[in-house]
Amino acid sequence: MPKTSSDLKRRALSGPTMGTRWSVVLYAPEVADLAPLDRALQAAVEEVDAQMSTWRAESDLMRFNAAPEGVWTALPARLLTVLDCALEIGRLSGGAFEIAMGDAVAAWGFGATPPDPEAIRAALARPRRPSYETLELDLAGGRARKHAPMALDLSGIAKGYGVDRLIEVAQEHGIAHALAAIDGELRALGAQPDGRGWAVAVERPDPELRAVQSVFELRDLAIATSGDYRHQITLGGRTLSHTMDPRRGAPLLDGPASVTVLTESCMRADALASAFMVLGEAGRPLAERLGVELLFLAAPEGVASGERPISGQTLSAVQR
Repeated sequence: MPKTSSDLKRRALSGPTMGTRWSVVLYAPEVADLAPLDRALQAAVEEVDAQMSTWRAESDLMRFNAAPEGVWTALPARLLTVLDCALEIGRLSGGAFEIAMGDAVAAWGFGATPPDPEAIRAALARPRRPSYETLELDLAGGRARKHAPMALDLSGIAKGYGVDRLIEVAQEHGIAHALAAIDGELRALGAQPDGRGWAVAVERPDPELRAVQSVFELRDLAIATSGDYRHQITLGGRTLSHTMDPRRGAPLLDGPASVTVLTESCMRADALASAFMVLGEAGRPLAERLGVELLFLAAPEGVASGERPISGQTLSAVQR
């Protein structure tokens, strides 16, 4: 049968963002010119980075971090959307997800500078009130103000939001079948044209091995994974994860090796994955209340990381 202009072909687009790369796999007519879509996707993630990066001194987030307490600061709508979601997840999780950890992230060497013992001591000693109590947003007015010293870090939510923006832009360009990704954050738009879901692998949490633990098929669903086995530093002879424990102002100890969250928004999945890393199994009631699906993986003593789920159980890890 001859091909027509309506035949859909699998296409792939990608580009740099946030120190890594974004990618979108999509189906479009074979004759379609995807250059405008490619440019729009790149512009969307560049906007997110320009507003929310802690690595760019001129970003809107860093401008707000430098603003004095008690003073309203004008912020772009997209940044305010992410801040609003971050405060909501922080409140729902009892502070397990906390964006006011920029000082601790930098002190422990997960930012642009190496670990600083004096800064670590200060981060450990600092009294911490949750940002949902000390950060005030005026969404209608496009502004925010802080009521306590804070250095915001959106690394646990911004990439997920970036994925959501990729999907939004694809929809605006008439795409009905796509899978967008930035690192371990992914979101599916519809299914594949033949009705199959988008196959997404969850990595086995083993720093010495790249292997698949589980495979999910996504349809109009987002997935995000947070883990302690890739982004690490060694300090005082101990390997420490980049996941921060807001209760201590220090890297999380004895959490699960990884947490995977499935829900409709990648921004929410990203933030919730970080929250459930801190909460561990104590987060089960919250997951049930929110209606999200979870996969907790642990590395039991004497067993390669991720070889079996935490406590031998998989929470609602129904393959789609």
